[in-house]
Amino acid sequence: MGKGTSRKLKVFQSQIGFYETIVAASSRAAALRAWGVHQDLFASGAAHVVTDAAIIEAAIAHPEIPLRRAVGSTEAFSLEPTGLPRLPDRPKKLKPQEKPAVLQKPAADRSKLDKAAAELKNLEERRKAEEAEFRKEHKELERRQEAAQGAYVRDKKRAHALIETERAAYRKAGGKD
Repeated sequence: MGKGTSRKLKVFQSQIGFYETIVAASSRAAALRAWGVHQDLFASGAAHVVTDAAIIEAAIAHPEIPLRRAVGSTEAFSLEPTGLPRLPDRPKKLKPQEKPAVLQKPAADRSKLDKAAAELKNLEERRKAEEAEFRKEHKELERRQEAAQGAYVRDKKRAHALIETERAAYRKAGGKD
């Protein structure tokens, strides 16, 4: 999806883990799919529509691709943020009877995400190289076209001069046009 698409994109924002994320998508459902989330973050208030022009511009530049930045950061949203999140102060220690039962969720495997991001980076690098080659070939074609045009003009002048010389010789010999 890019410029000229018939679907209108909205920009949505949520906090997922240690990152604020944004995505330009056609609907809430499309945003949830782009984030890889199955739970309705909008129903719980954990996701919302963005109205900030700078954030909208960043997201629209990469439709349907989540962009992130560290929570609490003011850096720009990007595919691979470099800043570290600002963590809140540690809570006070709870007494043993106050401690809630916490279920530990296994760490998410991001190897597939990293592989996909690397593939995108490689694709973009190949495209840049391809564009550079197109520019080089275009310049060569322009050079050849200019040389061919110059040769044509030169040869045409010679042909006209030869016609005039031969016409003059023809008339001198008594020929009529």
